[in-house]
Amino acid sequence: MSGADFPREVVGMRRALHRHPETGFLEYRTASLVAGRLDALGYALRIGPEVMRAEAMLAPPSDREIALAREAAIAAGGDGRWMARMPGGQTAVVAELRRGDGPVTALRFDMDALPVQEATDAAHTPARLGFASARPGMMHACGHDGHVAIGLAVAERLAAPEAAWRGTLRLIFQPAEEGGRGALPMVEAGVLDDVDLFLAGHLGCLLPSGQVATAANGFLWSVRQDVLFHGRPAHAAMAPEAGRNALLAAAAAALGLHAMPRHGSGVTHVNVGRLEAGRARNVVGDTARMEIEYRAETEAILEGLAERAGHVIRGAAMMQGATVEVIARGHSVSAVSDPAVRTRVAAAAAQAGIGRIVAEWPIGGGDDATFMMRRVQARGGRAGYCLIGADLAAGHHDGAFDFDEAVLEPAVRLFAALVEAG
Repeated sequence: MSGADFPREVVGMRRALHRHPETGFLEYRTASLVAGRLDALGYALRIGPEVMRAEAMLAPPSDREIALAREAAIAAGGDGRWMARMPGGQTAVVAELRRGDGPVTALRFDMDALPVQEATDAAHTPARLGFASARPGMMHACGHDGHVAIGLAVAERLAAPEAAWRGTLRLIFQPAEEGGRGALPMVEAGVLDDVDLFLAGHLGCLLPSGQVATAANGFLWSVRQDVLFHGRPAHAAMAPEAGRNALLAAAAAALGLHAMPRHGSGVTHVNVGRLEAGRARNVVGDTARMEIEYRAETEAILEGLAERAGHVIRGAAMMQGATVEVIARGHSVSAVSDPAVRTRVAAAAAQAGIGRIVAEWPIGGGDDATFMMRRVQARGGRAGYCLIGADLAAGHHDGAFDFDEAVLEPAVRLFAALVEAG
């Protein structure tokens, strides 16, 4: 599929994006198609290093990962002209349209998928209708394909001559939301510094179709890390005492992390999401790699949780005489929507014909758009984060995830109405 063949209607766009998922900082096909569509609509574009500070990118992809991602993107119809402006995994796209004097309004849409294997049974609508992921082990399992489709449809609607708005419209297509890595490099590049009104949103989050929450609440502070244990190999029968068992150190750390006491003053979550270790059945395991995250209701609770986790990890390594290395892989913060933005969202939802408007709904985790919200608020602007109800076939990050596509068009109307309200 070439950029010229990319669908124009919102459901078609969502399905075309769903078919070709790309993970964080590797969204080359997605970003190039986004750029091509926005350029054709007359938006001024800033791309890659123009809107991302490379030094603020946590865990950027390797040169090999980038080369493979670009190759796959080209094979799937991506546009190499735009990819050439996205070195080093800097796949962000910012589009701007100006219509005289007025406020700067920014809308954020995230683009990345997840390393999740998509369901293939006939009960799964994308599989049954032929738009399931074409990339094994990758899937849009959170709804970001819908977010991008909404953003592009909003861009077209607001670029029409009859659209009634004044000022500057800035559309932010963000990479690497999963893991909390993509927003901060854009914040540090100054993309939000002159914004008067900012809004991000998310589909689903267990809010039913036909509803809008004017504000998501319960954003958790979080830290994501890779933990590398280094031991010493040895023959498992001939000389086990000569080994230093990194595998057992990682296993003990995993159990210890999940056994940490929770905090009495607020919510905490700990998860060891992946653990790889060892070389062969008859060799003392000398290497182990663990992917973990901690989440907490407040920054203070998170700091205490992370400190305790560090003790668990180092103690587990010491028990086996191993060494350990902790690598930061992402983080996110909490934020609160401004009352004025909540009011604007409620009015826009009513104008969009959405039947039920609720004041707040729990996000159920986090989103690094909170970095953008806090920067806008710190510089005197107003920021918010809404939820657009969508019935789900399975939970977020599940291989059977899918959402009610009937909510896409009302979501487009909502965002457009919010901008046109001025």
